[in-house]
Amino acid sequence: MTLQWFDWVGFVGAALIVIAYFLVQAGRLRGDGKANQVLNALGALAVMVSLVFGTFNFPAFVLAAAWLAVSLYGMIWGARRRRGTRMFR
Repeated sequence: MTLQWFDWVGFVGAALIVIAYFLVQAGRLRGDGKANQVLNALGALAVMVSLVFGTFNFPAFVLAAAWLAVSLYGMIWGARRRRGTRMFR
């Protein structure tokens, strides 16, 4: 089995997501913190890239897209919270 660049991108993305999860569970990152959200967003984006350029798997792509969307929501919500504004009034 020969790994292509997109396979490596997918492995890195999966590793970022697992590392973020582990660090939250270990108490090293806050679940609502910026670092956790960025690691999850970058990981999900990398997995999506690997699926687009490699062997496409629709359910895995939908999962990664949802993971990215939740991470982006968390980043926006966190930024608004730090600024003291409400997301929904």
